[in-house]
Amino acid sequence: MSTRHPIISVTGSSGAGTTSVRATFEQIFRREHITPAFIQGDAFHKFDRAGMKRRAREAEAAGDHHFSHFGHEANLLEDLEQTFATYAATGQGRSRNYIHDAAEAERYGAPIGSFTDWEDLPSPTDLLFYEGLHGAVIADGVDTARFADLKIGVVPVINLEWIQKIHRDRSERGYSAADVTETILRRMPDYVKYICPQYTATDINFQRIPTVDTSNPFIARAIPTADESMVVIRFRDPHGIDFPYLLSMVPNSFMSRANSIVIPGGKLDLAMQLILTPMILSLVEKRRRALAGG
Repeated sequence: MSTRHPIISVTGSSGAGTTSVRATFEQIFRREHITPAFIQGDAFHKFDRAGMKRRAREAEAAGDHHFSHFGHEANLLEDLEQTFATYAATGQGRSRNYIHDAAEAERYGAPIGSFTDWEDLPSPTDLLFYEGLHGAVIADGVDTARFADLKIGVVPVINLEWIQKIHRDRSERGYSAADVTETILRRMPDYVKYICPQYTATDINFQRIPTVDTSNPFIARAIPTADESMVVIRFRDPHGIDFPYLLSMVPNSFMSRANSIVIPGGKLDLAMQLILTPMILSLVEKRRRALAGG
C-alpha cells in the first residue's frame, strides 16, 4: 500500500463483468478530475493467442489437462507484482496492451491476439487502476494484494458467470458452445487455486445473482438482465460504511448481514457511485496531503 501512489485493483474471472465496473470507475475519474494510469490484466499473460494455443496443446500432450489463463504458468505474475511494487514506491511502471478485437488492432497497429510493446505508464498520475484476473492474487510466493489500497471483487454466481462467458465467446470470438465448455472444465483447478481465494482479500465484493432459472447455464438462451438480478455487496470491514444512507438512496435495497447490502441489479451503477466515490476521493486526498508535506 502507498499513500503517495495508491493502487486500485478490480479482480474478476473471464466473463465476470469487470469491464463494466471499469466504466463506472472511469466516470468517477472524469467527474472528479482524477488522472489514473490503467493496466489490463491481459497485458501480463505470458503468451499471445497463437502461443497460448500452442502451449495448451503441448500441455495436453504431456498429460496436463488443466493448463489455463487462470494459472501461474500462463501469466507473468512476478512481473505484475513488481509493477505494483514499483508504482507504489515511485508512481511509475511499465505495461503493454493485448489486442482483443479489430477495433483495438486498428488503434494499436498490431494483429488480433498479439501484444503491443512494453512502455512506461503515463506520468504523473493520481493513482494506478488495474482490471483483470489477478489483482489480489496470493499464491506461489506472489502477493499482489499487499500493494493494492482498494481491492474490488466482481463475482457473479458461478452459473451466471458461465452464461456470460459462453455468450461472449460465441458471439464475439466465434467459439462453439463445446469449445467454451471445454475451456471452463480445463481451467477449473486454476479457478479454485488462483481466482476464488482473491475474494477473501478484497475490500468489497459485488456479486450478481440472477432471479431467473439458470440451472443449466450451457443451454441458456440469453444472459439474465440487470432487472432480472440482485447484487450482494459485501464489505470486508463494514466500519465506517453508512448503511442507513445507502438503504435510503438505493430503492428496494436491504441488509442481509452486518457487512452486506443487497440491491436490485439495475441499481448497481448508482450503488457503486455512492460507495466508491468517497473511497477514491479519500485515497486522492491522502496522496495530495502526503505530497504537500514533502
